[in-house]
Amino acid sequence: MHLIELQTFLAIVETGSLVKASQQLNVTQSTVTARLKSLEDEIGQPLIIRQKSGSMLTAAGERMRRYASTISDLWRQARQETSLPDAMSSVCNIGCHPDLWLQLGSKLFDQIRLRFPKVALSVWQGSDRDLLHWLDNGLTDISLSHASNAGQNQFSRLLVTDKLVRVSTNMESPVKFDPDYVFVEHGLDFGKQHAAAYADSNTARISFGSANLGLEHILQHGGSAYLPERIIIPFLNDDRLFRVSNAPVFERTAYVVSNKSAIANWPWFDEIIALLVD
Repeated sequence: MHLIELQTFLAIVETGSLVKASQQLNVTQSTVTARLKSLEDEIGQPLIIRQKSGSMLTAAGERMRRYASTISDLWRQARQETSLPDAMSSVCNIGCHPDLWLQLGSKLFDQIRLRFPKVALSVWQGSDRDLLHWLDNGLTDISLSHASNAGQNQFSRLLVTDKLVRVSTNMESPVKFDPDYVFVEHGLDFGKQHAAAYADSNTARISFGSANLGLEHILQHGGSAYLPERIIIPFLNDDRLFRVSNAPVFERTAYVVSNKSAIANWPWFDEIIALLVD
């Protein structure tokens, strides 16, 4: 099995057809077909079903996709690390949930970048599930996420407990039955508490899976939403947003999870995390 075969397989999955995969890879369709056949022959199972409407993964193909993606990512990381200039002492791969980048992920990145110039940095943004998967597979060394369940070779510590507060662009926004209310997803616990607190209210017409997107939307179009207090303080201070009076306040915790084998070689790690938590 060759890496190019796995990359070709992933291109077919991403584009949905052999023709589009050949265009993406800038090779002929016959080359794509030959690479796929070679991979299928080695696996001993068909991975792709070719149809007029496009390509569809078989059950074996679904299983292969996860491993092919991991192998491809690991190769990219290995190539990055081994090609570091001699002036670089190590590389730090940071995984960060998008809602934790502002003020937290960016602060971690800047502290390492400025204080330890010989450390090369790479940042990956993803969901909490992605972040755990990347840590488990060694694609990242540190993750900032809302999931605290660290593996056997990982270490987890509390990063921050965010207060989720109801804010609005309208100073007189009602607590309930606000037609401009935007629901922002903040995890299962928040969802349950929110449903109980607003059981007699209408369902929000607009929802976002990211606090950053929710914030951007209400600033541009008006409305109210639950957002981390950490990111909306500047907008409260300049009266672009207002707290909704009598609205319940919720909480969401975030954690720094790190691979023990990676941080064992970083004498600076505890110092940096202490600055981040303070």
